[in-house]
Amino acid sequence: MNNTEQVVVVGAGLGGLRTVESLRAAGFPGRISLIGDEPHEPYDRPPLSKELLAGTWPEQRATLYRGKLSELDVSLHLGTAAVGVDATAVDLADGNRLGYDALVVAIGVRPRQLPGQPDHPELHLLRTLEHCRALRDSISRARSMLVIGAGFIGAEVAATARTAGLEVTMLEALPVPFERILGAQMGELCARLQADHGVTVRTGVQVAQFVDPQGDPAGNAVAGAGRTSGAVAVRLADGSTVGADCGVVGVGTVIDSAWLDGLGLAIGNGLACDGTGLVEGTGNVYAVGDVAAWPDPTFGDRRRIEHWTSATEQAMVVAQRITGREITRPADVLPYFWSDQYGLKLQLIGRPDRASTVELLHDPGVIKGTVAGYFAEGTLVAALAFHSPRLLNRCRALVREQATEHQVRATLSELVS
Repeated sequence: MNNTEQVVVVGAGLGGLRTVESLRAAGFPGRISLIGDEPHEPYDRPPLSKELLAGTWPEQRATLYRGKLSELDVSLHLGTAAVGVDATAVDLADGNRLGYDALVVAIGVRPRQLPGQPDHPELHLLRTLEHCRALRDSISRARSMLVIGAGFIGAEVAATARTAGLEVTMLEALPVPFERILGAQMGELCARLQADHGVTVRTGVQVAQFVDPQGDPAGNAVAGAGRTSGAVAVRLADGSTVGADCGVVGVGTVIDSAWLDGLGLAIGNGLACDGTGLVEGTGNVYAVGDVAAWPDPTFGDRRRIEHWTSATEQAMVVAQRITGREITRPADVLPYFWSDQYGLKLQLIGRPDRASTVELLHDPGVIKGTVAGYFAEGTLVAALAFHSPRLLNRCRALVREQATEHQVRATLSELVS
């Protein structure tokens, strides 16, 4: 055990809570303070766009810690944000100042907003429980929804709204949804999944501005809008307009890092960490989760991995580093992500951004069961499966083994034969 006596964890989401749990599991006897800008105890965010939004789960089911947080002997500071920090203490919005020997940054990210995006009761972002409640309320009163952005948040919200019976129009700036992440072929399949369930998917369109739903600046009627007094509408770059009873904007995320200025760190695309989560240029600041850029030993780069499993594993490693224990297993840097849409589970493992080619590994002729492999110089670096967990799990091992395309196809053919 080292001389660390006080640990402050900023961010009361998955990464923050798992850090607290892991510190206690590693035998840390000192004071732990957990800071969260929301008033709720730590909860799981993936259900916000699915089960909680649909109302099929009670909110309590998303709570991350099943016991009483007092069991962890943690000092809670919920409903107050960190507003500043220096080398010894964190300043909170409520005026408190918490000293630390080790600081863990687990703040996550916040939704990006579009230029000129209005503060409108029927136009929503989705990141917090309050966002989910407001959007769920809108869905309960609406007959139509406008989804701006066809990423995973937009796709899941569209699926939830469409399942609830709403007419859904999805706007995407790229020619193909997910093209930058999954490539054109698999992006088209994701778009087809939406279209097959009745979503109107419009790609290659740019939102120019938000407009009055009763008519655009030129006095033209807005297609699909005006059904309620709270409708939202946008004018596109081509001059056309589109609207709905309610809308959601899902166009990416940004790091909320202004409060970290006192540390003099270069944030860039995340806090650059070593393989134990220690932020470069510091001796006692660590980062986990969405904000943390850990090194990838396979490709030699650093990148943020905004995925559930990564935050959990990084937290365990950081706790071992802080307590001076031997790191028994490094954090798994192989990204893993899943998305639930229309009863299908989409699973992505690995680094598709490193691929030069995409090949169908299993093509059943329908979306369900399709598996694609992402290859770099003939080596498997990622795999995507549409509701085929058995094949995806085998691909996980093949990505780790850096298997060749021939090896991958031979292995998977044995599983489906």
